[in-house]
Amino acid sequence: MAFARSNGIVLHFRRAGRRGGPRIVFANSLGSDLAIWDEVADALAADFDLLFYDKRGHGLSEVAQSPNGIADHAADLVGLLDHLGWRSAALCGLSVGGLIAMELAVRAPERVERLVLMDTAAKIGTPEAWNTRIEAVMQRGVAAIGDQIMERWFSAGFRDTRADAFAGWQRMLERTPATGYADTCRALRDADLTGAIAGIAAPTLVIAGEEDQSTPPELVADTARRIPAAAFRTIAGAGHLPCIERPGEVASLLHHFLSSTVAAKGDRLGRERAASSAGHPGPGPHFQE
Repeated sequence: MAFARSNGIVLHFRRAGRRGGPRIVFANSLGSDLAIWDEVADALAADFDLLFYDKRGHGLSEVAQSPNGIADHAADLVGLLDHLGWRSAALCGLSVGGLIAMELAVRAPERVERLVLMDTAAKIGTPEAWNTRIEAVMQRGVAAIGDQIMERWFSAGFRDTRADAFAGWQRMLERTPATGYADTCRALRDADLTGAIAGIAAPTLVIAGEEDQSTPPELVADTARRIPAAAFRTIAGAGHLPCIERPGEVASLLHHFLSSTVAAKGDRLGRERAASSAGHPGPGPHFQE
C-alpha cells in the first residue's frame, strides 16, 4: 500500500500497469474505493501506466477536518500527481470522480491530456435530496441508506445473478466513514459545472450505464453535448458502476479512445464543432460515434 500527503490530506493510492506507458488516473464514485477498478486495471495493465486513489474521506484515505468542495478534491489530485512527478495524464472519473476530473480539466487544462467521464454530470441531484441524505448518514451512518443506494448502483441482472459480489460491494459502501461520505455529498450538492464545461478542450469520452438510476443516461448525455469534441457511449446491461458490471467493455472503450488515432479524431471533431458553432453560444452537436 502507498500513501502520500497531498493538499493537507493523506491519500491512499496504487500504481499498476506498464511504467512509462500512457498515463491514466482513475477517480472513484461516492461511497466507493479504488477496488472498483480492479478488473479494468487487469485489462489495461499491459499497455498503460495506471494510477488509482481513494479520495479524501473514502477507503484508506484521511477524512478532512472540515467540509470540502469539488475544488478541494481537484487540488488533492493535483498534489498527488505532483508527488508522483506526473505533469499530465488522461483522467477517468466516475460519478463524483467525473466532477473532480471536469473541475481539473477546466481549472488546469495543461494537466489533462484526455478525459473519460463515466456515469456523471456537470450537475448531479438537488440540494434538497443531498441534504436529506447528509442528515440520514450523519444520524445513522452509511449503512442506513445502503439498500437504497445499492438498488440505484446496480442493474437488476447483476443483483439477481451475482448475489455474493453484490453483498461484498455493499459492505464496501457501508464501511465508508459517515463524515467522509457526508462531506462529499456536500461537495456534490454545491457543485455546478454546467456553464464551465464548454471550455474543456481535451478530447473527451462520455460513458453511461444504460440502467443507471443515479445519473440516468439522458443526464449524462446532456453533459456530453456541452463539451467540445465529446463522444458519447452507453453500456447495455450496466448500472451506475459499469467498471464492476462490464469491466471488459469499459476497458475496451478506454483502450480505443486513448489510442493516438482516436485522440487525433477527437481534436478534429473539436475543430469542426468550433467552426460550425461560431457565434452560437450553448451546447453544440452530440457526437455519437
